[in-house]
Amino acid sequence: MEVIYRRRSIRKYTAEEVPMEQLLRIIKAGMNAPSAGDEQPWAFIVIDDRKTLEAITAVHPHSRMLKEAPAAILLCGDLSRERHEGFWVQDCAAAAENMLLAVTAERLGSVWLGVFPREDRVRGIRRILGIPEKIVPFALFPVGHPDEEKVPKDEFHREMLHYNSWGEGLPEG
Repeated sequence: MEVIYRRRSIRKYTAEEVPMEQLLRIIKAGMNAPSAGDEQPWAFIVIDDRKTLEAITAVHPHSRMLKEAPAAILLCGDLSRERHEGFWVQDCAAAAENMLLAVTAERLGSVWLGVFPREDRVRGIRRILGIPEKIVPFALFPVGHPDEEKVPKDEFHREMLHYNSWGEGLPEG
């Protein structure tokens, strides 16, 4: 639970490199997410080329932190693996959260940069990275050593919880 509460969106990074072993552990966490029918409809691209990271900032409006992040991981949906139509989005979201928690466990920082379903972002990133049509860029995760500190958060809000039916609150106690 501590890792869940400690996970925060980090947008500032030091120049210190992230070893490939850590990036692979993060991806391994993503690959161990649940997926519909165990289809595992994902693919990953590790990006540490400075020119490529900077090129992405021209097509993704919220990605300026890529100019200082030492690396990024692009999580893609692989439609050629899809057996349960449309569920690849949920599967990739589960992989994304596993990756963010792994980043936190590794004492690194990241932020979820949504790509899909924004078609302009999908097209731009697909062009920059030479991604084939059956592969859909889903989300991008800058990864680095945090250059900002954020306190853990507990986002439990009782008013968002319903009990047995809509409108019934959780019993007290």
